[in-house]
Amino acid sequence: MSKLPNVTTSIFTVMSKMAAEYNAINLSQGFPNFPVDERLTDILARLAKENVHQYTPMAGYPPLMNKIANLVQSSYNRIINPDLELLVTAGATQGIFTSILALIKTSDEVIILDPSYDSYESPVLLCNAKPVRVPLNDDYTPNWETIEKACSSKTKMIIINNPHNPTGKILTENDFLALEKLLSKYPEIIVLSDEVYEYITFEERHISAHTKEFLLNRCIMISSFGKSFHITGWKIGYVVAPEYLMKEIKKAHQFLVFSVNSISQATISEYLDVVDVNLLGKFYQEKRDYFQKLLQHSRFELKPCEGTYFQVASYATISNEDDIAFCKKLIIDHGVAAIPISTFYSDHKDQRLIRFCFAKDDFTLESAAKKICNI
Repeated sequence: MSKLPNVTTSIFTVMSKMAAEYNAINLSQGFPNFPVDERLTDILARLAKENVHQYTPMAGYPPLMNKIANLVQSSYNRIINPDLELLVTAGATQGIFTSILALIKTSDEVIILDPSYDSYESPVLLCNAKPVRVPLNDDYTPNWETIEKACSSKTKMIIINNPHNPTGKILTENDFLALEKLLSKYPEIIVLSDEVYEYITFEERHISAHTKEFLLNRCIMISSFGKSFHITGWKIGYVVAPEYLMKEIKKAHQFLVFSVNSISQATISEYLDVVDVNLLGKFYQEKRDYFQKLLQHSRFELKPCEGTYFQVASYATISNEDDIAFCKKLIIDHGVAAIPISTFYSDHKDQRLIRFCFAKDDFTLESAAKKICNI
């Protein structure tokens, strides 16, 4: 008997497979197609000949742990103890899964804000717990009144995603004030803050849970080197949590992967000495602006994008098809792959919206835009 009877093949796999079959330009799955920084690959090539190929300590490669602690302090003015509050994971998704597996018990409830990334619900279900899906407003801002109504004595976790995938929305100071007010009423609730796009924001500054004093003792922070450094295939992320939570997370982690890819950790540790994460926002803002300029004469309505490397677009004036059918037609008839937004909702809410990934080189964006503008 299946423990996940309603889970099917991921929409990202489906669309990427179709893109390959029809030789379409793949703007669906969220991975860059441009070269990574040569400084990173140079470090990797050199370290490949050194003694960095055996197990690292379970929690992470010690030099990298110290570099991450320095990064958190320089980025958010938060001091963490790398020995007690930090864990290197095999990607952010493993960090999310492990945290939920370690902390959520049978019959607990977890608030998930829709549209939501598809990795949140499955670990909750595998814990025999209940995912409580709460929709965001139509402009993708949180409805804190609705969120509070969904909370109960059974609620043990709220998952926030900031900057938000798939919409590109970022949380405001007022959102954190509302969250603080809610948590004051429910002292047992912890927050899982998925911030894998933390360095990819544009006009407005990213506000991290790291900067909120009321969250520091009841929040699990999820970050991703894969997203930040355009190396999604390396699957390297990290988790920051207070010691009492991290103790439990490490218990689960040691039996899932024990330790994470050693050469990747050593490489990133050295790379952090030379890379400036604060330049990422400017880099991706230029890509966002260029992609939006390329599509300005298309029939799509582009929605605001405040962060991430995703652009949501409405096709409501183009077709009445549901978004899954439209995305399939987009691949087959027009040679471009995108992701239907309805798949991020538990009720498959269809607003005729799709998501493009603009983390691509200029040639790819230009080629895709020509096809999109001919629709």
